[in-house]
Amino acid sequence: MTPDQLSQALADALAAAVADGTFALDPADVPAHVHLERPRQREHGDWATNVALQLAKKAGTNPRAMAEELVRRLSGTPGVAAVEIAGPGFLNIRLDTAAAGELARTIVEQGVAYGRNDSEAGHRVNLEFVSANPTGPLHIGGVRWAAVGDSLARVLEASGADVTREYYFNDHGAQIDKFARSLVARARGLEAPEDGYGGQYITDIADRVIADAAVAGEPDPRTLGDAEATEAFRARGVELMFAEIKQSLHDFGVDFDVYFHEDSLHESGAVERAVARLRELGHMFDADGATWLRTTDFGDDKDRVVLKSDGEAAYIAGDIAYYLDKRERGFDRVVMMLGADHHGYVGRMRAVAAAFGDDPDVHLEILIGQLVNLVRDGQPVRMSKRAGTVVTIDDLVDAVGVDAARYSLARSSADSAIDLDLDLLAKATNENPVFYVQYAHARTSNIARNAADAGVRREDGFDASVLDHETEAVLLGQLADFPRVVAQAATLREPHRVARYLEQLAGAFHKWYDAKRYVLPQGDEAVTDVHRTRLWLTEATRQVLANGLGLLGVSAPERM
Repeated sequence: MTPDQLSQALADALAAAVADGTFALDPADVPAHVHLERPRQREHGDWATNVALQLAKKAGTNPRAMAEELVRRLSGTPGVAAVEIAGPGFLNIRLDTAAAGELARTIVEQGVAYGRNDSEAGHRVNLEFVSANPTGPLHIGGVRWAAVGDSLARVLEASGADVTREYYFNDHGAQIDKFARSLVARARGLEAPEDGYGGQYITDIADRVIADAAVAGEPDPRTLGDAEATEAFRARGVELMFAEIKQSLHDFGVDFDVYFHEDSLHESGAVERAVARLRELGHMFDADGATWLRTTDFGDDKDRVVLKSDGEAAYIAGDIAYYLDKRERGFDRVVMMLGADHHGYVGRMRAVAAAFGDDPDVHLEILIGQLVNLVRDGQPVRMSKRAGTVVTIDDLVDAVGVDAARYSLARSSADSAIDLDLDLLAKATNENPVFYVQYAHARTSNIARNAADAGVRREDGFDASVLDHETEAVLLGQLADFPRVVAQAATLREPHRVARYLEQLAGAFHKWYDAKRYVLPQGDEAVTDVHRTRLWLTEATRQVLANGLGLLGVSAPERM
């Protein structure tokens, strides 16, 4: 019996009690699926629910009385061995061994579909992440968002959402001006401007701009006037830098559906249209020669200048137009993943959403990520040979590889700072979380290979009742929990829950196998359904490990 089947049995029992008048409950209040949880203590059963506590008052009874009625109605349900009442009305449910073990076959038969759910079905999600300025290689903060953002997109898709991965290409404004001036200075053999960019990458890009001009038969951009030179280095330099960022992300396993250019908002008139819309809605006002958005009406700490007194658009103007553009493209969930220095951005963007008539608690989500610190030999890693002042995506991948980098960045809550121990992540030991999980998958693959050599074929038999060891009950319980973990990770926007789950699953598998739950016949022992059924359980574990690692964009190796 799967958790979904048990949930449905509970829902059916509730519906029947309402239909025959036992519970004075509006049929609309009967949940389609009853929420189940794993009890903290294994001896309390396989599953628990507090549905009686949730519905008793509406049903005109007390929780314990409702629980007693549900116990009566669940008695005799195929696969349910016992139902007990705990405390004021909790239900602890124990499945019989065969019903619990049947899950192994269900998982293998469902394959890559196991764990997928419809908790986010019907939502069109625009997920914007990374969006680093194309003024230098992607640094470690952006790398964290690459790992977390892509994992979140995968989790949301596995939960039924229609997700568009979007990168906001900041090719407009002061930072790009500084980048262009830095390239010109370096190309002419001068020091970078005081507020400019340094690092070897500036020299590399400046040299490529010059070389590209020569190949194209164009004048040496160094010889142009300052304004022309700046524009020449800006146009080609930004293009080269962004191409490099895109390639680094691709090599990291992260690709975007949309690369949205900030410049297009200003060139297309999108900013003017957004301002006009807000003026029509009565939320714009003019003061001191500037045009303002009255964001204080929507909880912001102060009103915001949108168009300056000189007619130039303030930074928020692009944000306003960009939000409106996303909503007009049909996205009902606009999710933005921002760095630790963007806390002040939250209030004003919520106000923008509200000014357009949206519900900021529904249509807009802003996730703030905290800092990442790299440590090697117990000391902070602070410098990149190429970037000069920061550690880049390529530095991290060179140090530990894509899998370890992605997994380690995605396994912690994004709103907490983390320290990554580069020495630990390079180790092939169980201390290294990604190795621990990947090794579990490789171990299941090795067992399957050895089973084939020994003539153990799962298609020759399955007897769920033989999975009666305590370690098997624990392992089956972990496997059963995977769909709930995926759905919860999607709902809470916390893909790290998948990683932590995988570590628990790997531990349960290792403990089961180390308890000598033989899959292979020993000595002259004949192959029986015990071996075949344990192979089903091994294959089920392998499938869930692979599915979970896939949600994190991490490989599931068959050999290590």
